Amino acid sequence: MPADYRGRWILESSDKFEDYLKALNIDFATRKIAISLSQTKVVSQEGNNFEIKTLSPLRNYERPFTVGVEFDEYTKGLDNKTVKSLVVWEGDKLVCTQKGEKENRGWKHWIEDNKLYLELTCEDVVCIQVFKRK
Repeated sequence: MPADYRGRWILESSDKFEDYLKALNIDFATRKIAISLSQTKVVSQEGNNFEIKTLSPLRNYERPFTVGVEFDEYTKGLDNKTVKSLVVWEGDKLVCTQKGEKENRGWKHWIEDNKLYLELTCEDVVCIQVFKRK
């Protein structure tokens, strides 16, 4: 049985988020706004079917996906690119590989000590965000 990610999660800490945004070529003003915003993740899950909503005062982002099924993802509100995304289980971690203009792009989600971790990667930059359950 896969891990249960369902719930509402509030951003508690973020390490190297601005560096991650720089790797995506996000402009200075947008980076400064993005790193100052609070984020909430709302995760719905039925087996391998997910919807992850990222909510912030500036904009919201919704991404439905099925684990093991590749899909076209438009990264609206981030770098506005189209990438091929594939999310798979690695143990209890959700691991997404995104193929597009940037190398080594993707993310990982996992739960540890009742906190939701998000590792964002692009090229040689790794950002770690930690969310607490609301």
